Amino acid sequence: MLTVKSLTVNYNPANNEQNTFTSGDCVSGEVKLEVTKDCTIDSLSIQFKGKAEVMWSERHGQTTVVYHSKDKYFSIKHFFVGEKKDNGRDNETLLTNHIGKTYVNVVAPGCHVYPFTFQMPFQDMPSSFKGSCGKILYSLNAKLSRSVRAPTTDSININYVTNADLNRDPGLMEPQHESKDKKMKFFNSGTVAMDVNLEKTGFFQGEGLKVMACIQNNSSREIKPKYCVYSKHSFFARGKRRVSTKDLYKEVGEPVPPSSNQNLLKVLPIPLDVEPSILNCSILKAEHRLRVYLDVKYASDPEIKFPIVFLPTPKVPGVEAPPLAASGFGFEPFGNTYPPAWGTVPPRPPSAPLLSDPPPAYGTSGTYPSLMDSGYKY
Repeated sequence: MLTVKSLTVNYNPANNEQNTFTSGDCVSGEVKLEVTKDCTIDSLSIQFKGKAEVMWSERHGQTTVVYHSKDKYFSIKHFFVGEKKDNGRDNETLLTNHIGKTYVNVVAPGCHVYPFTFQMPFQDMPSSFKGSCGKILYSLNAKLSRSVRAPTTDSININYVTNADLNRDPGLMEPQHESKDKKMKFFNSGTVAMDVNLEKTGFFQGEGLKVMACIQNNSSREIKPKYCVYSKHSFFARGKRRVSTKDLYKEVGEPVPPSSNQNLLKVLPIPLDVEPSILNCSILKAEHRLRVYLDVKYASDPEIKFPIVFLPTPKVPGVEAPPLAASGFGFEPFGNTYPPAWGTVPPRPPSAPLLSDPPPAYGTSGTYPSLMDSGYKY
C-alpha cells in the first residue's frame, strides 16, 4: 500500500461570474495531503507562478529545427514543511498554522489540509492564453518531497485577465477611417467605392462593434458589403515568427443596387467569451482585425482591414460593464482561414500600465511592439 494516497491543490473561485483574477487580487486555497500511515516529509510547498512559452518545429531538408522561447513573469513559493533555500530570494516564505506554529514534518494517517493565500503582483502581465504554438499560464503547483523517493506533485491553472481601462489609454478611443475604390473590368463595367468608419479601436467583450460605411455602386451589377472579424496569433522565437489566423464570425449586409449610393450602419456583436487581445507579451501576440469587403461577381473583392482590440469586461467595483449588443444582430461561425477567500483583499492601486505604451522592438529586452506600432502588414 502506498504511503501517500493523494496530493491535491485547489483554489477558491474568484468573486465574479467569469472566475477570473487580475492584478492585486488575492488567490487563496488549500493543499490536501492524504496518507495511509505515518509519513515523514522532507518538504511540502506551494508555488504560484506566471509564464509564457512558445514552441514549434520546422523541417529544413533532413533537419528538424525546434524554435522555443520562454518568458517568466513571477514565481512565489510558500513552504509548509521544510526550510526555504538559502539562495537570496525574497519570494520564498515558511508558513505557519492557524495558531502561529510551524507545521510538523511527521504526519499521521488521514487527510491533512494546508491553507495558503497569494496576491497577484501589481505589474503589467498578459491575460491567460492558449494557442497552437504557445500559451500563457498562471498556475498553482504543490510539491511533496520525501527521502529517497520521487516527488509527488499536483497543479492547477487560474484564469488571469489584464485590467484594461479605455479612459487611461487614449489610443483605444481613437476612431478609424479608410476608403477604397475599384474599376470594374471584363464582365462588369463602371466603378465601386466604399468609405468606412469605426467610432473607436478598443471594444469590451459583449459590446457592439459599430461599422458605418458609405457604398458607391457605379457598376452594372449589385454588390453586397460583407464583414468578418478574425484573430491573428503571432509567436516569436530565435528571431523567427509563426503566424496563424482564424475567422471568428461574419455578417452580410443588404445588397446595393447598380448605379446607387447608400449609407449603411452595421452593429457586430462581440461575444462575451471572445479571447482578449494580447499586446503586452514579448514572445506572442493575440491580435484582432475587422475586414470589410464588397462581394463583386467576376472580379476580385475590394477590402479594408482595421486593427481592433478586444478588452475583458471590467470587474472593478463601481465600473459598469458595457451594454450587450442588440439582439437583432446575430452572428455565425466561419471557418479557419489557415492550415476566496482566506484573508482580506487589500485595496487595488491604479490600473496596470497601458496596453498602448510602445515597448521596444522584438529582439531586445521588454515587450513586443504594440498593435498600432508593429511593422507587420494586417
